[in-house]
Amino acid sequence: MKKKVLILESNEQFAQELSAQFVKDGYEICGVTDSGAEGFELLKKYAPALVVMNMTLRGADGFSVLQEAAKESVKTVFIVLGSYTDDKIINSILALGAQYYLMKPVSAKVVSERAEQATAPEPTREKYERKRAGSIDERISNIFISIGIPPHIKGYSYLREGIKMAVDDPQVINNVTKVLYPVIGEKYQTSASKVERAIRHAIEVAWNRGRIDAINAIFGARVYIGTEKPTNSEFIALVADKLLLENMHS
Repeated sequence: MKKKVLILESNEQFAQELSAQFVKDGYEICGVTDSGAEGFELLKKYAPALVVMNMTLRGADGFSVLQEAAKESVKTVFIVLGSYTDDKIINSILALGAQYYLMKPVSAKVVSERAEQATAPEPTREKYERKRAGSIDERISNIFISIGIPPHIKGYSYLREGIKMAVDDPQVINNVTKVLYPVIGEKYQTSASKVERAIRHAIEVAWNRGRIDAINAIFGARVYIGTEKPTNSEFIALVADKLLLENMHS
């Protein structure tokens, strides 16, 4: 039996992308709307296993839908999409019952992957999350060791977080200033500008140590020559692409 999914999304094009992705992945679409009030009625009518919801909706917003769902004791998994970076707002969304909060822009594929994870039986979900987190952290650490980025500098942790974000959603690489740096800054209680500088310093450390041959060996080509070094976004994209390609072939 197919899992039902309800899509509440104000961006018509993205709503279509989500619908197509979920149909491809074997879900049944029980409704698509940009109206919060209509969305809640569809939620009560169809009792879907999953609701994918943008916080910005026509009429009643995402907060209202979550509050009504909690009030009516509606049992469903909510995956919320939004542009909020404030921890207090994000925590309030999660406290109202959202299983995941995904920062926009995010790809339909990533949303569907999180949906599969969120609607899986509890033991399966916990096992998947532990395995995934450990595997990515370990692989990133191995790359950093090989190219000479030491773990004691601040940029090490920031760079690792940025790469993990880019693996989860490759589109974030196009929004490093507005999304990636601020999100990492929120997590580590620092400013976006300090995150940017620390990441740049970590990359410079590797290049200053003359590990160009090791870098080229890891990425399978002569990516960089001499003293040329990548920008923050180029380096994050390079490592994220490598990890994604390894996932495809594993």
